[in-house]
Amino acid sequence: MDAQSVKGAASVPAASRGFDGGKKVSGRKRHIVVDTLGLLLVVMVTAASVTDREAAGGLLARLRKRYWRISRVWADGGYSGQLVDVARTLWRIALTVVKRTDDTRGFTVLPKRWLVERTFAWLLRSRRLARDYETRTDSAEAMIHWSMSMVMSRRLARRGR
Repeated sequence: MDAQSVKGAASVPAASRGFDGGKKVSGRKRHIVVDTLGLLLVVMVTAASVTDREAAGGLLARLRKRYWRISRVWADGGYSGQLVDVARTLWRIALTVVKRTDDTRGFTVLPKRWLVERTFAWLLRSRRLARDYETRTDSAEAMIHWSMSMVMSRRLARRGR
């Protein structure tokens, strides 16, 4: 589970737009959950000002509703705190936070976290997702599903050869 902030185009209304102070991006934030192959399970689009912890409740509720057998989710340090206990008691999901060590500088590959980052890279191959152009958040979520279906169909077509 992870989130990505993207710039919003002029067509994005102010009601669903926000500013992510950490990334210095004005626009929206895409929250996704992927499986161990990096395939998209659940997506939620919010204003960029919504923190990862705030959005995780709705994201985990969607995950539990659609995939009731999932019992473990790996996430980055932004999802730590009381959310770990809430996920365990409310949704019966073991939320494991994968943190960087304090002495690490720059980019490092962390176990299980690279799966989500790879999925974001796959999604950004669609030029339409390089920036958020959609007026409504459900349309933005649909565009992410559409882009992921293209990735998956290309994989299936490649195996058939």
